[in-house]
Amino acid sequence: MKRPADIARATTRYNFHSHTQWCDGKAPIAEMTLAAIDAGMEHWGFTPHSPVPIHSSCNMSHESVAEYLAEVKRLQTLHADRIHLYAAMEIDYLGPEWGPASDYFRHLPLDYRIGSVHFVPSDSGYVDVDGRFESFREKMSTYFHDDIRYVVDTFYDQSERMILEGGFDIIGHFDKIGHNASMFRPGIEDESWYRARIDSLIDRRDKHQDTRDGGTHIPRPPMARPPHRRTYTHRSQQRRPCARQNRLRPQIWHRTAEPP
Repeated sequence: MKRPADIARATTRYNFHSHTQWCDGKAPIAEMTLAAIDAGMEHWGFTPHSPVPIHSSCNMSHESVAEYLAEVKRLQTLHADRIHLYAAMEIDYLGPEWGPASDYFRHLPLDYRIGSVHFVPSDSGYVDVDGRFESFREKMSTYFHDDIRYVVDTFYDQSERMILEGGFDIIGHFDKIGHNASMFRPGIEDESWYRARIDSLIDRRDKHQDTRDGGTHIPRPPMARPPHRRTYTHRSQQRRPCARQNRLRPQIWHRTAEPP
């Protein structure tokens, strides 16, 4: 396939980030494909949340990967003359042992890869900081002693390490933590240290724009600097509620990192 960045330059009729029934999506991808065709889309990428070596009801299982890839291939053949479909994943970065650059994902026959951070380590294990604010607020008290600075800094630390390690084509919601953080502490995104973290992440991306992934040259996608103030919308109700949390301690989670 063409690189996502090249497709984006050629048309606006594309979507490279959509979840599926194998993770926290609802509609079967066969229905999504027909809806995309009816809407006049030309390119559509499926990106279920990747398998992870910790418990998460939001993420697809290792066992469902083959079924997912087979269904996308079937739909690609069925609708080849109507739309370009792509089998991809939104891959969770947990650290050097598990992320877009891991051998497991490098060897999957994916058309492209999104690299994202959803989990932040706590004393009790990795905790999902995405999702509804009510859940986030409870987790802040339970796992992080209401230390929002730690959560934000660690989110961006993880993101910068993910960029350094590479292995992905698109950066997923690189300032995602801002949604819940700004509800937990209004105005946090205007604080100088927070804006410095955004700038640092973008600078890190710029310095490591080109990486090598299995011998294939993959340029990093464009990533615009966020505006001084942003307006967020709540997560679509078409996604199933889910809970991610690892009961293992961060230093031992990687013992279960290899897929069965």
